[in-house]
Amino acid sequence: MASTLYDYCRVPMGDICKKDGDKRCKLLLGIGILVLLITVILGVPLIIFTIKANSEACRDGLRAVMECRNVTHLLQQELTEAQKGFQDTEAQVTTCNQTVMALMASLDAEKAQGQKKVEELEGEITILNHKLQDASAEVERLRRENQVLSVRIADKKYSASSQDSSSAAAPQLLILLLGPSALL
Repeated sequence: MASTLYDYCRVPMGDICKKDGDKRCKLLLGIGILVLLITVILGVPLIIFTIKANSEACRDGLRAVMECRNVTHLLQQELTEAQKGFQDTEAQVTTCNQTVMALMASLDAEKAQGQKKVEELEGEITILNHKLQDASAEVERLRRENQVLSVRIADKKYSASSQDSSSAAAPQLLILLLGPSALL
């Protein structure tokens, strides 16, 4: 049976050293001292760390770290909400800009249509002004003719006062035919 490190050594230590010599004994002693030294070297800082980790300042620092994490988490949530609000606002701005562009295009189309209608109406007004001028000229011509006829009738009336009453009815018939403008 092979011996293990944790087996009880049945042979006294002195006998082991005598059998294998000083070399093996020094090696075991060196390993033991090394393990003890490593334990002390690692144990002392571990004890110091444990003492410092359980100190009031360390606990206060841990609380401060936890508070910072909580505040950071809340700020992260607020930032996320603000970014979402910003994105919503950007979407609304985009929609408003598109609406404004559509309304401007519609307004331009309405302006063009209104300008076209104004030009059509101006053309009609020009035509109607020409017709009015022509009608005014015709009225003026008819007035002159009426005056000329009125003068002739008056002359005939004066000269024909000796003629019979039937010839006097002819100018009155002419005045009725020409209308009320003949009286002017």
